[in-house]
Amino acid sequence: MQKKSAKRRMKRSLVKAGRPIIPGLAPGTLTVDPAAPKPVIKIFGFGPETDADKVDEKVVEDPEEIRGVMDKWPIVWVDVVGLGDLETIRRLGEIFNLHRLALEDVINVNQRPKAEEYDDHLFMVARSMLRDTALGSEQISIFFGKGFVLTFQERIGDSFEGVRERLRKGKGRLRVAADHLVYALLDSIVDYNFPLLESYGERLEKLELETLEKPDISTLTEIHDVKRDLLMLRKAVWPLRELVNSLVRDYEDHFPGETQLFLRDCYDHVVEVMDLIESYREIASGLVDLYLSNISNRMNDVMKVLTLIATIFIPLGFIAGLYGMNFDHSVSPWNMPELFLPFGYPMALGMMTTVAAGMVYYFWKKGWIGGKRK
Repeated sequence: MQKKSAKRRMKRSLVKAGRPIIPGLAPGTLTVDPAAPKPVIKIFGFGPETDADKVDEKVVEDPEEIRGVMDKWPIVWVDVVGLGDLETIRRLGEIFNLHRLALEDVINVNQRPKAEEYDDHLFMVARSMLRDTALGSEQISIFFGKGFVLTFQERIGDSFEGVRERLRKGKGRLRVAADHLVYALLDSIVDYNFPLLESYGERLEKLELETLEKPDISTLTEIHDVKRDLLMLRKAVWPLRELVNSLVRDYEDHFPGETQLFLRDCYDHVVEVMDLIESYREIASGLVDLYLSNISNRMNDVMKVLTLIATIFIPLGFIAGLYGMNFDHSVSPWNMPELFLPFGYPMALGMMTTVAAGMVYYFWKKGWIGGKRK
């Protein structure tokens, strides 16, 4: 049962999500995954001159309503959750003048984190970690242009709720420019990894105690599960580091002034996450070695006990075999004279006991059983 559960977890981790890749299709061909949820469009309209408590927040069904919000507010954030409707994605592409190749990358959710510049907007792909019953990740696609930020997510539930609350509660720099909103979204994706890694740190500490005290096959299985999850984290965060670094280095026109400083801080956070992941991976690998070492030591202890028992019984078996020989005493007085002693049997038992006790004492003096070697 336990092996089947481990195989199911492995199978889930190896399945690639997203639309099927069909060889031979022209670049920019849009095909959606039929299993993907239908899009839910949430709009935030705001600006630096608006009242601190004034944010136009609403959910719309018709993408055309976005045009009216963009005419009313200087900055608009459109958050699309779900990629299961091709027509909605096409209409959003028309409203924001998005390139078809970028829209294809939005739908094909196996993209590596990256940044690409188009005529009037910047396109970014990041991966955000998810954890419900098992660890996974989802692709976050971000379009950033003059006065707008458009994000696409695969499913409901994300790391952006803190950013939404900041928009609702006050002005701050988040209300001033769209580029700072993009930074805040990326920073939220990065920082979401810290509580996740903290849980893995606690899990590794628990596994270390189990490995030292009472390791069994379930301990090894859980260690391998942690190693696999950390590898998945590394695959998501490593290219994210390159993404943030490229924004700092190559896209100063899109992120001018103070936003550059904030992006550098975000880059520091990504590096810190990577350091934690690498440290935890080394600890997990060390736990595998520790588990194998403990199992080997336990096996050696068992073999030592069995060897000592066998060694003690070797001379006892010799004595018993010696006196079990049937040589006729009437033929020769030298044939088993002990058979006619009145205390022959107790003498044989005493001899066996003395030999066994002597060997146990010798083993103890050598430090092979109990105590220390002298």
